[in-house]
Amino acid sequence: MKKALFSFVSLLLASALLLTACGKGKKARPEEARRAAGELTVGIAQDLDESLDPHYAVAAGTKEIMFNVFEGLMKPTPSGDLARCLASDVKKSEDGLTYTFTLRQNVAFHNGETMEAADVVWSIDRCRPNDGGEGLIPALSNIADVTGQGDTVTVTLKAADNDFLSYMTLAVLPEGYGEQATSPVGTGPFRFVSREAQHEIVLARFDDYWGEKPALSKVTCRVIENAEGLLMGLQSGALDLVSHLGSTQVKQLPEADFKIEEGTMNLVQALYLNNAVKPFDDIRVRQALCYAVDVQKLLDTAFDGYGSPIGSSMYPAFAKYFDESLTNRYPHDPAKAKELLAEAGYPDGFSMTITVPSNYQPHVDTAEVLADQLTEIGVNAELKPVEWSSWLSDVYADRKFESTVIGVDASNMTARALLERFVSTADDNFINYQNADYDALFEQATAAADDAEQTALYKEMEKNLTENAANVYLQDMADLVAVRKGVEGLTFYPMYVLDLSALGWAAAE
Repeated sequence: MKKALFSFVSLLLASALLLTACGKGKKARPEEARRAAGELTVGIAQDLDESLDPHYAVAAGTKEIMFNVFEGLMKPTPSGDLARCLASDVKKSEDGLTYTFTLRQNVAFHNGETMEAADVVWSIDRCRPNDGGEGLIPALSNIADVTGQGDTVTVTLKAADNDFLSYMTLAVLPEGYGEQATSPVGTGPFRFVSREAQHEIVLARFDDYWGEKPALSKVTCRVIENAEGLLMGLQSGALDLVSHLGSTQVKQLPEADFKIEEGTMNLVQALYLNNAVKPFDDIRVRQALCYAVDVQKLLDTAFDGYGSPIGSSMYPAFAKYFDESLTNRYPHDPAKAKELLAEAGYPDGFSMTITVPSNYQPHVDTAEVLADQLTEIGVNAELKPVEWSSWLSDVYADRKFESTVIGVDASNMTARALLERFVSTADDNFINYQNADYDALFEQATAAADDAEQTALYKEMEKNLTENAANVYLQDMADLVAVRKGVEGLTFYPMYVLDLSALGWAAAE
């Protein structure tokens, strides 16, 4: 009865959200009108961070959309490389300590100001831990000095760092601009127009963009934190594109109206465990859960076989760092799991909660399958669905949870970004992982000047996480994207972004 009531309430909520998504009761613009105007409506499953300041962004969903508004000296490419962006050229000294960036000329910010070297210096200083900066990117503590003169910015490092250029993807902002949180200003191909919390964010083509201008004139991102609502939005014609759908959802879309594009989400999906609370402070319990979970069966059950199994905090797109052997560290073995639980003092199992963001259906589906599988070893896992804002505040920030299903990304395309969060003192170490050997490996890796040595150390860090069962690692999820027929140019990146500048409507036949 409760399940039926929940389903009925969910359907009512989905209908209400869809009406909201169509403009506070106004009828959605038909596809023909959007095509003629060069506009697109995208459905997103979560609202963006309260602050739109890119240096403070936390949620992957915020970075996914605001990728189109902000740019750095360097920019990631779909092939996984780094390309010059606001820097027209970059030179590195022989000792690897000095980087000299030549800035592009006549780059305009969205507020009409011209980008200057002072803006770049200010943006970097703001993010690096020093006496004057806010320390938003710990990796930039390796910077000894940043100076700018004319069209040149020079960055001097304390020690050579193979990943340094990846961190120069950080957004360049106008110096001293004080309204980034609510009225963000960048240099990207799209400019911010408006935002209504829990409803929509509107971007428009930046006609003074220094590079190739987008085909689309306007993109409206509608916030629909409900799987049924997103599906209904596509079916009704209110939405043109939705990413991160489940296999069950895409099956309900007519082939005559939609193309289903498949990529990878480039996320480490796992059952993340709070290592500081019982019983997950015991490695034997964590390892038992690893043995209890049948990852392939999970993929077959919840995702129709889509997805790539992983065994640690690294996904396959980072081919150089990905250790496929770790995916086989914990073969499905319920007997072994029960043995470990008995050794840890839980011969009859225990009860636990899995907190899951309700707006992400793939994570909810995963949690449901995990809960079912864990019953085989006597573990009663109760699902605790929460809104995304609650997940960010309670789980991520305050660490008030037992376990959670979520996906973690690497926003600047570095192995370090995926692994640094589990260092004991890291602010974003939301699972409270405390391991002296891991911390020591990280110190060695960040100090290594030789790329092969650094890569080997990062792999040792991954092995440490796996051997100590820091989490129950599951998969890099397949990214199923529903694209309305006539929309072209969807491009997948080895990171969690949606490149709106590549999208456009095909010419009408």
